[in-house]
Amino acid sequence: MRRNNRNPLLPIIIFFVVLNGLFIADKSFLERNGFDQSVLIIGNLVLFAATLLSFFFAKRGLVSENARAFVRSVYMSIMVKLFIALIAAVIYIFLFRKNINKPALFACMGLYLVYTFIEVSALTRLLKEKKNA
Repeated sequence: MRRNNRNPLLPIIIFFVVLNGLFIADKSFLERNGFDQSVLIIGNLVLFAATLLSFFFAKRGLVSENARAFVRSVYMSIMVKLFIALIAAVIYIFLFRKNINKPALFACMGLYLVYTFIEVSALTRLLKEKKNA
């Protein structure tokens, strides 16, 4: 069987770059529809960083032969990403109490789900490669 040598982080990086490119290029479209461009860009950056950190925790568990270490690393990756997103949202809400941009905040919640889906897909691909090795 042919082994896939593609970087598992590539889809996450491409998604981040394309999305930030769209956010920067379509500022007038975003403003017309009620989205704050800076909230979307910073939210995308925070979610990207959280996804990378979460991915590395989970990947470390994939290479472990100990089943408990694997489960711990997966739980840790979920918790790290969730808490980073939660802390970022609380900081934003605390700083901008009266001027919260709800459409951008909800868009960031949707981005959280998309980043999670891409991360799980990449980890699943790595797990399949490990079993076939």
